[in-house]
Amino acid sequence: MTAERTARVAERIRAEVMDLLLTGKIKDPATHGAVVHAVQVTADLRQARVYVRLDELEPSDARKKALMRGLGRAEGYIRREVGKRLELRYSPELTFLWDDTVERASRIEEILDEISKE
Repeated sequence: MTAERTARVAERIRAEVMDLLLTGKIKDPATHGAVVHAVQVTADLRQARVYVRLDELEPSDARKKALMRGLGRAEGYIRREVGKRLELRYSPELTFLWDDTVERASRIEEILDEISKE
């Protein structure tokens, strides 16, 4: 598989999962407010890591856990829908992961501020 095709498929998966979340097709209330930040797909297109966040500024740990459990429960439905919409030979196995880039970026900024004050 070319890297270009892998990137295209990853972007399509991101768009389709976001569509399912935004249109309310996933009925689990724990998944409301979820945003798909990025998707990484393996070269053989059999597995995809879906990085999600909540649209809240600072969600509680309980809210994060509820979101991840809700997405875990809906994984089969999401996988089936993505497979139908993308018309791939194999529907990729989806793994939902919490996207912590915002927290890491703010921590780096804090460290840089501390260094600049010294």
